[in-house]
Order: sequence, then C-alpha cells, then structure tokens
Amino acid sequence: MTSIKPNKSVPPIVYIAALVLLVGVGFRSCNTSNSSSDSPVNLTHVENLTSSGDRAFFPKDGTLDKISAIAAYKSENYSQAELLFARSLQQKPNDPESWIYRNNTRAALNSKRSLAIAVSIPGDADANGSREILRGVAQAQTEINLSGGINGQALVVIIASDDNDVNTARSVASAFVNLPDIYGVVGHYASNITLETGDIYTNGELVTISPISSAVQLSNYSDYVFRTVPSDEIAARALTDYMTQTLKRKRAVIYFNSQSDYSKSLKGELSTAIALQGGQIVGEYDLANSSFSPNQSLEEVAQRGAEVILLASNTGSLDRALQVVQANNNRLPILGGDDVYSPKTLDVARAKGREMVLAVPWHILGTGSENFAQRSRKFWGGDVNWRTATAYDATQALSAALQQDPSRRGVQKALKHPNFSASGASRTIDFLPSGDRNAPVQLVKVVASERSENEFRFVPVPQGD
Repeated sequence: MTSIKPNKSVPPIVYIAALVLLVGVGFRSCNTSNSSSDSPVNLTHVENLTSSGDRAFFPKDGTLDKISAIAAYKSENYSQAELLFARSLQQKPNDPESWIYRNNTRAALNSKRSLAIAVSIPGDADANGSREILRGVAQAQTEINLSGGINGQALVVIIASDDNDVNTARSVASAFVNLPDIYGVVGHYASNITLETGDIYTNGELVTISPISSAVQLSNYSDYVFRTVPSDEIAARALTDYMTQTLKRKRAVIYFNSQSDYSKSLKGELSTAIALQGGQIVGEYDLANSSFSPNQSLEEVAQRGAEVILLASNTGSLDRALQVVQANNNRLPILGGDDVYSPKTLDVARAKGREMVLAVPWHILGTGSENFAQRSRKFWGGDVNWRTATAYDATQALSAALQQDPSRRGVQKALKHPNFSASGASRTIDFLPSGDRNAPVQLVKVVASERSENEFRFVPVPQGD
C-alpha cells in the first residue's frame, strides 16, 4: 500500500480523512474499530491550522527553497519537494518544521505503508516554545525513520497550531479525533489547554501525551491523557527541600498568575509542601492583577520577614515575574518553576537574579543525558532545552506503543501497561497509573559562564548542594 498523497486543491489533512473514509486506504496499518466517526469530516474551521507539509507555521525560519518546497508539496511533486526541503535544511539545519516536512515527503515517496501521529503547538502564542517542541518531535521522527521506522513503516507527523487558545484547541482536538489514521497526539502546551481538550481525546479514544503540562489536576484525569513531565507536586517538593534544607529558610512570598491552571497548581503545591516542612507563606501576589506593583509587594513582604521569593509564573506572566527579579536586585534568593526557564530570564539574571534556582524536567548537562546531548547537538548545532527533550520522549513513547499494536486502543493499552517502557532523552520513559511520568525533576541554577562574566547560563545543581 502506498502512502497518502494529498490532492493539490485540498489540504493534506482533509485529504487523509476523506480518502480513508471513502476508499479505506492511507497511513493506516490495520483497521481501527474504535474510530469516532464513519462519515466525512468537515475541517473547514481548522484547515488553516494544520499541515503535513503544505504550509509554514514559521515562514521566517525557512528559506526561499522551503517556500518552493511547500509549493511543490501542494502540487504533489514530492521528488522536487524532498530535494528543496533538503536544500533548505543545508542553509538552516535547525528548522524543525522543514525536518518534519522532509520526513513526511520521504514517506509519501516511499511505497511502504506509514503511520501518523500529530503534534499541537501554541504557534505564535509562544513561538520559541513551539520550535522547541517541534525540535523534539522532528529529531525523534528522523531517528525512528532512519532506523527502519515502526515495524518497517515510516512515521508521519501532522502539525497543528492551537494558538494556546481553548476554543481553537478543542477544534484541533476534534479534528484529530475524527481522523482515524492519527494514532496519537503530542500535546498540548499549557495545562489549561490539555485539561480543556482531555474529554475530547477520551471520548474519541485517542491518546495524547503532553510534553509540557504539569498541573496536578491532570493526574488520573483520563486513561487517554499522559505526560512526559513530572507533575507540579514533584517540582514543589524539590524546590521546598532546597529552600528549607539547603538555604535554611522558612518564610516565602509567592508570585503566581490566577489565569493559569499551571501557575495555580504550582502555587498550591508549593504552599502545601512548605507548610508540611514547617515553613510559612508570608505573601501571595497575583501577577494578573492590573494594579500589581513589584516594588510595593517586596516592600510589604520585607516587613513580614520574607526570606525567599517563589516564582510560580507561567509563560504569559513571565515578563511581570522578571520585574520582580529586577526589583529584588539580588536581595532575596529566588526559586521558580519550569516556565521561568527562558532566555529572557538569563538576560535579567545577568545583573539582577544571580544564583536563581529553578525546577525543570530535564537538563542537557544532567546525569544520563550525555548520549542524547551529543546527538541533539550534532542534529541542531547547539544545546536544546527541556521542552525539546520531553517532546522527544513523547514521540518515542508513541512510537514504542505503536510497535506493539498500531491501533488507537492498542497504543492506549500499551502505555497503560505496568511493564511499558521506551528509551528517552536521559532515562527510561514509563508512566504511573495516573498517567504521570515516573521521573524526578532537575534543579538548575543561574551562573556566570566560564567564557565571560557577562554571559549567564543554567547548570544543574549538584546533589547535596
């Protein structure tokens, strides 16, 4: 059976659905008895958000060759598209979108059958985060296909942008569910988006593995919702241990965003963990409050004896959280969650936030990461961060499940099995019965680079520090 070849007048993802539903061929390696729909799917409202190679979500990342490759893909000229994607990657090898599209194009040229998964990114709502996720998916897809695919079948990836918007994400999730040849999803990004789409994936019996969402509400949420990041409970414990045992401090102020499920989750877990260790929260400040003042808040908690600043901000409130870092000016030690892990943070920390400590799911210098670090550096020409590693792990987990049973129900059963495991970026991937990743977090510290006192980076905190 040959791979799907989209009609030039119809977006590829729509074509896949129509072809499968009408004539029963496509990426499918076996019949899926649990398909959610037996009628043609209307994707008019989301077709501009999805692509297997016919559009660029980040056109500035590519080259003129990439633009021409996309046009060739639309015209079903896959030989030309593959050549042009390859030429574009020679010029910009760290463009993950082009890697995915080149892999998809190779699958279209191959006479062997293929298996498809999807990835949902936040798009322009967090462009850097989107690229980081796509790098993990692209590297995993490339490695899988170069090693012979999944039982000889190439892995195809459909990209969707949900704009980190609930309504858009639910439309994208519904589209994925109604495409029976998509066997799993890498996504979503923000915890509230994953929570809001979970019922759709559950009802459609389609597994989704989030590489980013860490809110505790996702634990035991559904037998079809997994994640390759530890929950906020694990991060909160690690940060609290560092605060009370390493820093020997007990009184903290928390900054959070009341509009973010992730931020509220981390705030709640920090409050609980600190109370259990005999500490005290002397102030809570909502970064979403229009009247919020970093200087005023710090003056208030100084009078209450605050000893530590805890940043439970999400990506959308990071700029306000960094205003707190600037206002603090290295007076109180600062601890934070994984959404504070950003180049922006390093820019501010250069002068105002030295020795800041964050809890992240993975770090390229962490124990066990040496092999993946070497491969990813060769692949991308530089270091990758935790979002790339956890997206890589989500893709590898879906691939391992598909090897056992290439059907939607088979993927779910494989992931839920207590003996399931897959090889990840630094450790074995396995899941708890709750759907959570069975893994610890990595504490990292902001320090000056050996190359320059004006250049800062994140490095792992040594155990016992």
